[in-house]
Amino acid sequence: MKMVKSLVLAGLLAFSPALGMTQTAFAQDNATAAAPAAEAPAPVAAAPAESAAAPAAATAAPAEKVAAPPRMKPTEGIGMPMPGEWTIQKQFTDTGRQALWMHNYLLMPIITFTSIFVLILLAWTMFRYRRAANPTPSKTSHNTLIEVIWTVLPVLILLVIAVPSIGLLADQYKPAPKDALTVKVTGYQWYWGYEYPDQGIPEFVSNLQTEEKAKENGEPYLLSPDNRLVLPAGKPIKLIITGADVIHSFAVPSLWVKMDAVPGRLNEKSFTIDKPGVYYGQCSELCGARHGFMPIAIEALPPAQFEQWVLSQGGNPKGKAATPATTAAAAPAAAPAKI
Repeated sequence: MKMVKSLVLAGLLAFSPALGMTQTAFAQDNATAAAPAAEAPAPVAAAPAESAAAPAAATAAPAEKVAAPPRMKPTEGIGMPMPGEWTIQKQFTDTGRQALWMHNYLLMPIITFTSIFVLILLAWTMFRYRRAANPTPSKTSHNTLIEVIWTVLPVLILLVIAVPSIGLLADQYKPAPKDALTVKVTGYQWYWGYEYPDQGIPEFVSNLQTEEKAKENGEPYLLSPDNRLVLPAGKPIKLIITGADVIHSFAVPSLWVKMDAVPGRLNEKSFTIDKPGVYYGQCSELCGARHGFMPIAIEALPPAQFEQWVLSQGGNPKGKAATPATTAAAAPAAAPAKI
C-alpha cells in the first residue's frame, strides 16, 4: 500500500510542471485575446482629448533655455580676509554693522580703559605699599566709599553693555519675513549642499576648487568652491541649516552669519545682503579630516540677474506663488481627457 501511495505522489510531482505551464499559457492567451477588445475604443475616446489639449500644449511650450549670468568676480577686501588684517571684516548686513559698532565703539573702549586702570592701580599699589616705603602697614579693614564705588561702577558698566547686547541677540534670531527667499543648506563630509524648495531647484553640491581653477577664475584658493550659493541682494533671506552626518557650522564673517548644522535638527538664520558681491566663508566646526576644505561662497546678485539665474537652473523665480495660476490655466486643457 505504501508503495502505491509513493508511485501516485511521484506521478503527480512529475506532471505538476506541465500543468502549471498549461495554466500559464491559458492565462497569457486569455490576456492576449482580451487586449484588442480593451484597446480598440481607446483611439476614439482619446482623440477629443488630444485635439483639445493640442492648443494648450502649444501655448505651454517651454521657452528657450535662459543662460546663467556670468560668474561674478570677487572684489579684494570685500567679503574675504586680507593679509595682515587684525580687525573684524567689513560688514554688509544690518546685524553685522550693529555688531561691529558695538565691538569697536563700546566693548573695546570699556575693555581698554578697564585694563589700563587696573594695571595702573596695581603698579601704584605695589610701589606705594611696598615694605621699604610702608614698614608699618595700616590696619584699616573697611572703607565704605571705596566699597560702594567698586560695587556700583561695575554694575553700571554691565548695564551699559547689556542693553545693546540684548538688542543684538534679538536681531540675530529675528524670524524671517513671509516673503523671504528660503534656501536649505546641508553640511556633508566634506562639502555643502544647497536646495531652493520654493523655486523648484533641486539640491546641488559645492566642493572646493583646485588651486589651478581658483587662480584661473581670479579667486582665493581654499575659499572658492566650484558652485556658489546664489542669493539676491537687497532681499530677505532665510537659510534652513542642517547636517547629514556630523555637526558642521555655516559661517560667513562679512555677513555676520554663523549657524551650526546639526544632524536631525533644522536651524534657521535670516539676513539681508546690502549690495551685490562675492562673500566667502568656511565651515567653523571641527567636522573631520577635511574640515579645512569646506569653503562657502555666497554670490549676491541684483534681483533681475538672480531671476535670470533661477531660470537658467530650470526654476521658477516667482516661487510657489505662481503655482495656483499655472494649475488653473492647465485645468481646462486637462478636463476633456476625462471623457
